[in-house]
Amino acid sequence: MKPLLMKEFSAFFASITGYLIIIIFLVILGLFTWVFPGHFNLLDSGYANLDTVFILSPWIFLFLVPAVTMRMFSEEKKTGTLDILITRPISDLTIVVAKFITALLLVIVALIPTLLYYITIWYLGNPVGNIDSGATWGSYIGLIFLAAIYVSIGLYASSITDNQIIAFLLGAVLSFVFFFGFDALGGLPFFSGFSNIIYNIGISEHYKSISRGVVDSRDIVYFLSIITIFILLTKTKLASRKWK
Repeated sequence: MKPLLMKEFSAFFASITGYLIIIIFLVILGLFTWVFPGHFNLLDSGYANLDTVFILSPWIFLFLVPAVTMRMFSEEKKTGTLDILITRPISDLTIVVAKFITALLLVIVALIPTLLYYITIWYLGNPVGNIDSGATWGSYIGLIFLAAIYVSIGLYASSITDNQIIAFLLGAVLSFVFFFGFDALGGLPFFSGFSNIIYNIGISEHYKSISRGVVDSRDIVYFLSIITIFILLTKTKLASRKWK
């Protein structure tokens, strides 16, 4: 798996696309966090927390993650290199997991510079260090799990088409549905009797829970389950090419 991981990782940064995606994420987040006036601006809020980062990031990830994953299978299908890859002595699951880990690492790389925000807020707090570190690190854990689900969804979207644009749009729409759609559905009067069940199917409820700084095993199981489902769906789609 290691050679495949290195190949995927180096391929992403071999062009300007990889750097551009990360830069765009950091610029958008930085502008809302520090520059644009309003309730998202940390300096204007008067509170020593990183709530802005964890509120905005899931929405930015809706576009960032599909942009990372859209080429991972669709481009290889279009160029024919996927057919060569699946004939090698590597299992389909290994290929999918390698691409999943690569994409997730890329998202984590984009998140690392935001740790400077934590350090800044730590020193700007009154007194110094007046920040809820538990909730902050819990939110980072939740954000990584959220990104992992988006990555698994994006990979599945990329596996079912050879068009990168379609893969991007499908990945973004499916991620949006899982993050926001179930909340909207559960809020309808028709589903009021079992709204809690619907809320728990969506990502948002579990992301909010883990962002409070309490790592609940039920939330971890949820994230891992959704990730596993989409990885297996992608693996099945990949294997279906051999059935023809």
